[in-house]
Amino acid sequence: MGVSSRRKAEELIIEGRVTVNGSIASIGMKADASKDHIKLDGKLIKKAEPHIYLMFNKPRGVLTSMSDPEGRPTISDYLKGVRFRVFPIGRLDYDSEGLLLLTNDGDLSHAVLHPSRKIPKTYVVKVKNVLMDEKLALLRDGIRLEDGITAPAGVKRIKNTENNSWIEMTIYEGRKRQIRRMLEKLGHPVMRLRRIAVNGLKLMGLEPGQLRTLTAEELETLKREVLS
Repeated sequence: MGVSSRRKAEELIIEGRVTVNGSIASIGMKADASKDHIKLDGKLIKKAEPHIYLMFNKPRGVLTSMSDPEGRPTISDYLKGVRFRVFPIGRLDYDSEGLLLLTNDGDLSHAVLHPSRKIPKTYVVKVKNVLMDEKLALLRDGIRLEDGITAPAGVKRIKNTENNSWIEMTIYEGRKRQIRRMLEKLGHPVMRLRRIAVNGLKLMGLEPGQLRTLTAEELETLKREVLS
């Protein structure tokens, strides 16, 4: 039931810390987890929840949190039909949108977020004014921010309009508001920011506010580099 190893469980039983339906358990006793009340140190043991993995298309104007004292919309407003408690893997700013992964698998979440993994995250970004090629090169080389120089980013131009540029950026760090700060440093405030991929897993088939379970293939894509 996810409490301990088999050998450790035997030790807990020998120490008299396990009860079944109020009686102290013994080695060799049989119990049915779906029917019997099994307790460790007086606390009822519940069957471990299955791991679930969700893709969510976070809309703009929604907090990546489960509650907000100011009453603003949060991602929990979109999880009413989810049976198990999940949490987001990383964050997206209130004004940002796009791919957000949700799970109850703490090990996978930790692996994705750990800086040593350098997990690629790709965004489509609209900025104020037209970005010249030399500034795109600066983004690729790294921008000096107050918390140090950013790692080289993957950057390509999507299109220019008369007053704006659309670019695609791939970063490998998880600094707070990193893309916004990088572009503000270059004098091009972000007007729209949308995450479209994480570690090769692409945002597909979801309207803003919709979520779905990852397919087996998508989960394998996500885990391939993260847990190797």
